[in-house]
Amino acid sequence: MSRRVVVTGMGVITPIGLNVADFFDSVKAGKHGFGPITGFDSAGYKCHVAAQVKEFDPQKYMDFKTAKRMEVFSQYAVAAAKEAFEDSGLVLEKEDPYRIGCAVGSGIGSLQAIEREYGKLINRGPSRVNPLFVPLMISNMAAGNVSIFFGLKGKSINVVTACATGTNSIGEAFRSIQYGEADVMAAGGTESSISPIGVAGFCALTALSNVDDPDKCSLPFDKKRSGFVMGEGAGIVILEELEHARARNAHIYGEVKGYGCTSDAYHITSPAEDGMGAAKAMLAAVADGGIKPGDITYINAHGTATHHNDLFETRAIKEAFGEHARKIHINSTKSMIGHLLGAAGAVEFVACVKEMEEGFIHKTVGYETPDEELDLDYCREAYQEEIPYALSNSLGFGGHNASILIGKYNG
Repeated sequence: MSRRVVVTGMGVITPIGLNVADFFDSVKAGKHGFGPITGFDSAGYKCHVAAQVKEFDPQKYMDFKTAKRMEVFSQYAVAAAKEAFEDSGLVLEKEDPYRIGCAVGSGIGSLQAIEREYGKLINRGPSRVNPLFVPLMISNMAAGNVSIFFGLKGKSINVVTACATGTNSIGEAFRSIQYGEADVMAAGGTESSISPIGVAGFCALTALSNVDDPDKCSLPFDKKRSGFVMGEGAGIVILEELEHARARNAHIYGEVKGYGCTSDAYHITSPAEDGMGAAKAMLAAVADGGIKPGDITYINAHGTATHHNDLFETRAIKEAFGEHARKIHINSTKSMIGHLLGAAGAVEFVACVKEMEEGFIHKTVGYETPDEELDLDYCREAYQEEIPYALSNSLGFGGHNASILIGKYNG
């Protein structure tokens, strides 16, 4: 028999807030985090705008020596996990560390470490490459560092499914608790890839917006959309088996009800044109949660602001929900924070939980001009209403589709 899984803690590092309270205040205000790239000179690039994390100081979360042994993506993960554990009220010293696991993914790891050490190799020879280059760079080190920092000795995994990484990580943690592999899991995603090779690579794919106006660069579902804006940050949540949470009188934000995954098996970058893969993932999450498609009134969409994603995700929602799709509020948090790649789904999960808690559906910031086939409710304005269930979608290069269903906790 599967066990119920609830959310008892949350933490974020984002372009619009370095903690959950500030992040969600910015979301409610419709504030975006877009601006000129400052980490390097982007003059020769087609894209000059990103959603960068601002004023992050790793020494507010860890000592100098510990921070030096982590690349930025790992620092973000540990910082977000620290907030999440503190929020949860868990006293880790009183818990069995082998029953607390970690599912923290990164889609890329550290491009900055690759750039830096490759420069040393070319200019100064192989002997000058940092001995810690590999453990600094590889994507599983976010999970590794979170486990080490907090002493988590249970299951520790790094799911890598490109832009679906954060959602898959939370979903796999949910399954681990459901079926008894762990009682508590720190789960989510982290990313920091706003670097010369990262931006150049996505520019070469023609995936990034080339609009320099921060107010017009990220326009999910809008006819004038021109591509996504790279973001960075982390989202970590504490998932806990219900009886474990009850036994310590934990505050429960909501319940993870269902999880669905499919593969398009179609193309390395484009979603399937008919949206069938994403539709099946959504329906699988709904069925896993024991509810009907008609019970869904809100979807936090992948919503990247690329032509193909927004069109094919719209088709997927129509395929999954039929005529009911026109009654669903659909928004994109990426309209404010850009695309956090491997961290996107995790931060969007946090947004969903906060929206459910406050009965508030945020607007898709910047959305003004409807597109012909994109004819659903994309939240031109915010809504103040009860949200019994939230469905969060993530679609990754390689055809990865992940949907997770969150419900209000009803005891």
